[in-house]
Amino acid sequence: MSVEYGEWLTPEQVHQRFGDHWCRGFLTMVDDEAGMVRIVEECSVRGTIEWDLWNRRRAAGIVRDVRVEGTTLIMDAGIGEAEPRFGPAARELGAQALRAVEVRGDEVHTRWMGLAGAGYALKVCLAQAPGVKRARFGGTEGTGGAHRAEVEVVTPVMRRLLVGIDDTDTKDEGATWALGLRLGRGMPAGRFLQHRLVQLNPRVPEKTTNCVATCLSFALAPGDVGAAKAFAMDFVEEESFSDNSSAAFLEGLSVPGEVQAFGARAKEEFLTWEEAERVAAAGGVDLRTVTGRGGHIGALAAIGCFEMGLAAAALPSDLE
Repeated sequence: MSVEYGEWLTPEQVHQRFGDHWCRGFLTMVDDEAGMVRIVEECSVRGTIEWDLWNRRRAAGIVRDVRVEGTTLIMDAGIGEAEPRFGPAARELGAQALRAVEVRGDEVHTRWMGLAGAGYALKVCLAQAPGVKRARFGGTEGTGGAHRAEVEVVTPVMRRLLVGIDDTDTKDEGATWALGLRLGRGMPAGRFLQHRLVQLNPRVPEKTTNCVATCLSFALAPGDVGAAKAFAMDFVEEESFSDNSSAAFLEGLSVPGEVQAFGARAKEEFLTWEEAERVAAAGGVDLRTVTGRGGHIGALAAIGCFEMGLAAAALPSDLE
């Protein structure tokens, strides 16, 4: 169904029209090779995004997965357009839906549909969220109630970069998780998204105390990825207490299966630097020596376990 949209509005103009909003951030990370985007929406409360999650899952279309972490909604979607299951709020129909995703140069255009309160959220909140460049509206006039909203939102293209680090401490001083947190907060480019502690096999002899690696995720402009890697390398070298520090980098929205398998094995087995280097090369991970090779296993395993969620911080026995 063709929709006629109005003029483009900046977030400031949307705010002037509708007033305050509750969205703290909106960004889109693109993975051209996988043909998908990851949309991250930060809200000030959890209730709204829990409702959005179920409606977007129900509406389906190009949406592949939706999940909630704290007060942040994370949604994976294909690039393209598909008619969602959308209609009046009802048990089998979604009242809020992502209709299309298009990448145009250095911008991402997402088109949304919402009814009643869901349309209000799209027009009033999403269209003026930090991270949005401009938006325009279609559908009926007004917000909420019986109104149906169509909203097109434009955001910059961003890439996801995972950074795994390990062996930055000694038995006497330092903590890799703390160094990682300082690294994330100090990154001069893009957005620091997540900080994950990854529990590895505590029985390996080459460890300090806990045998925990760290993985960070960033959303970066495509041209900033190289500089972000260089910053991370310099930061780890300067802040590390160890002569065995390593770093691993992976750009994209999915972790290759062989890298995930390596991460899972590192929670139970004794692995080698040489195997880490082989798996990294096969999986497209940029595995680097910072002060030494001793952290190769942990740095790569941190990336391999990144998508495990809570299980990343657990041992296999914790999950039995």
